[in-house]
Amino acid sequence: MQCVPSLVLALSSLLGALALLQLSLYLRVPSRYGKHEERLCRPRGRLPARCAWFLQELPSFLVPALLLALRSPPRLEPLGCRLLCCLFCWHYFYRTFIYPFFTRGRPFPLQLLFFGTLFCIYNGFLQGYYLIYCAEYPNDWCTDIRFTSGLLLFLLGMGINIHSDLLLRQLRKPGEVTYKIPQGGLFTYVSGANYFGEIVEWFGFAIATWSLPAFAFAFFTLCCIGPRAYHHHRYYLKTFTDYPKSRKALIPFIF
Repeated sequence: MQCVPSLVLALSSLLGALALLQLSLYLRVPSRYGKHEERLCRPRGRLPARCAWFLQELPSFLVPALLLALRSPPRLEPLGCRLLCCLFCWHYFYRTFIYPFFTRGRPFPLQLLFFGTLFCIYNGFLQGYYLIYCAEYPNDWCTDIRFTSGLLLFLLGMGINIHSDLLLRQLRKPGEVTYKIPQGGLFTYVSGANYFGEIVEWFGFAIATWSLPAFAFAFFTLCCIGPRAYHHHRYYLKTFTDYPKSRKALIPFIF
């Protein structure tokens, strides 16, 4: 397999267009799962949340691994390129093999699972293909300010995301399905702390890679889960009379 720059450009542009489509579809009306499902038409089929998250996130880990296995020689050069590929796979290793086995979410609609899986295949191919077959970095990329600052943002965002998920899990006892007000961590300031962490994470990744595919993915993440955080915020304000009025939806002190 060889690098085709026009393919990278086309797939990245399509990802940006999908981001705008997501924003237009879900800015006013939330996607129908979780706490927003009861107010909308219920999907027919569902899978347990743990199984659904595992199946959905798995391609984002397997597709880059397969692309790397198909490369001849099967290695990444230079060191900066290897580290960037490892960051992407590290995130999805956690989302595939760790996060699903601790989540206590409600059963997941099959329709959303199908489209989520398609996206993970698509994005896993785009990011993996670019990093493994197309990316060219100088040997000292690991000391470049773009790499170091992006890496710090990535690690900060991932830490916020994991910590926020932990706080959300602690809100429910096993078997509970009711929703409660999140407390602690960045939830002190925003309703969507877990989403904020993931957005920071992928913009950090985009800065570290300094590539069109990564920036397109970061933009898609913002357009996809940004509205979700906004609708969560509105839900909490309407449901809980004692919900802190000082909290923002997604960005502390701003939005």
